[in-house]
Amino acid sequence: MKTVIIQYNAGNIQSVLYALERIGCSADVTDDPEQIIQADKVIFPGVGEASTAMNYLKQRSLDRVIINLKQPVLGICLGMQLMCKHSEENNTDCLGIFDEKISRFTPVNGVNKIPQIGWNTIEHLKSPLFIGIKESSYCYYVHSFYASLGEHTIATTHYGIGYSAALHRNNFFGVQFHPEKSAEAGEQILKNFIAL
Repeated sequence: MKTVIIQYNAGNIQSVLYALERIGCSADVTDDPEQIIQADKVIFPGVGEASTAMNYLKQRSLDRVIINLKQPVLGICLGMQLMCKHSEENNTDCLGIFDEKISRFTPVNGVNKIPQIGWNTIEHLKSPLFIGIKESSYCYYVHSFYASLGEHTIATTHYGIGYSAALHRNNFFGVQFHPEKSAEAGEQILKNFIAL
């Protein structure tokens, strides 16, 4: 089985590679459309800024490649946000795989700092991605923008506002948290994705 991680100008690829190695899965890092299309599983990670990332994808026609993939695809953090319709981050049109929109957190009574950094729960789990994961398991988040709740929401979390911790549509999955940094729960989620 061939797993690829999409290479683009966004961080956290190395930590995803290490996490996959820990569960016995090797992966190639590439921006080659043919390698991505031929893979059995595709991971679309990211830490960075939406408009810069989308420009990079468009310049290499990777936006069209990603949208047309038929195998299981997992977007992580910015990767998931780029799979949504639109991001408030620099008013960016994204890939439109998920209908949900990306908005910036606003402080609520000075309680929630931006970005959200640290551990938070995942709730209302409904997907094969979460087999073996208990309700209210903790996962690790680092982000200033969030996906709205919508028809593709398969897990929720709360940080001043309820939002989508994970999304799913057809062969596309996305998680806002970082499974590669989320200890046992994150490891299980990666195992479940590879097993799809």
